[in-house]
Amino acid sequence: MKVNIYYGGRGVIDDPSLYVLNRMTAVFKELNVKTEQFNLFEKKGEIPSLTATLKDADGVILATTIEWFGLGGNLQQLLDAFWLYGDKDKIKTLYMLPVVMSTTHGERQGMMDLMNAWELLGGLPADGLCGYIPETAKLEHDKGLIGLIEKRAENLYRTINQKIPAMPSSNQAVRQKVSIMKSSDLTPQETEQLSRYVSDDKYVETQKKDIKDLTEKFRTKMDASIITAPSEDIMERLSKKFHASPDIHAKYMIEITEPPGKQPIVLEVNAVDCKCSLGAVTDADMTVTLTADILEEITAGRTTFQGAFMKGDLKAKGDFKVLRGMDVVFP
Repeated sequence: MKVNIYYGGRGVIDDPSLYVLNRMTAVFKELNVKTEQFNLFEKKGEIPSLTATLKDADGVILATTIEWFGLGGNLQQLLDAFWLYGDKDKIKTLYMLPVVMSTTHGERQGMMDLMNAWELLGGLPADGLCGYIPETAKLEHDKGLIGLIEKRAENLYRTINQKIPAMPSSNQAVRQKVSIMKSSDLTPQETEQLSRYVSDDKYVETQKKDIKDLTEKFRTKMDASIITAPSEDIMERLSKKFHASPDIHAKYMIEITEPPGKQPIVLEVNAVDCKCSLGAVTDADMTVTLTADILEEITAGRTTFQGAFMKGDLKAKGDFKVLRGMDVVFP
């Protein structure tokens, strides 16, 4: 069995939460329970990545000391990370014991906040521990309080070991109905980096300029390759797609508008074969006008001449029965 401890306090010497955690850790050691403590004040830049540490845990302790108001930023950031990146299926199996000591006020509210947050994440709450401890010495010399701390650690061990069920809560019902997370392909580290960069106006402007320059560069290369690509390549693809039909005898002329500079393609279709040539003619039965991109869609089999015409991507002049014949001989 393993219990992960996430401590969100400042790490000062007389922090009462640290004393509580040390006593609990000693109990776990006697019970042969492995513990690993993560001090969030030492890992401020790594908090989002701590979600991965849940995978080998059987239980969790979330601990902090309230010194003026609320749980504090580090622990809240960890809860945010669990919500955004945590494995919800794993969290569903984890019991969480909250430890909230206070040197001022609000310890009970802090404990309830942690329990509510864990339930919204889908996890299982265990009996928590909270108290007003203005001086750590009060804990060190009070055998009754020490016994209570040790009892809570033993109870967590029993709860995990026996998989004691928890009563359904309204927080879990709310999560199932309204808490829908958007999926992301980014890792926590990538998301954190992206957030920092997006907030940097100078960085964003530089990136926009670089993207614009790259776009222009590649567009120029692509346009150049398309313009210089011989029409013979298109003719060859059309010839390979040709299927003779005894009912279709026609001469087609294909005019390519974009990119400019391409010669028209003439296709003379009969019952046996298809003769392809370059150059404009005046006796075509059907003249179609389209872009190189649309012709690529047609030759790749992703659309048809008739389909392109119906969508307005292709203009036709001539006998429309002949247009329908193009999809027969070039399926």
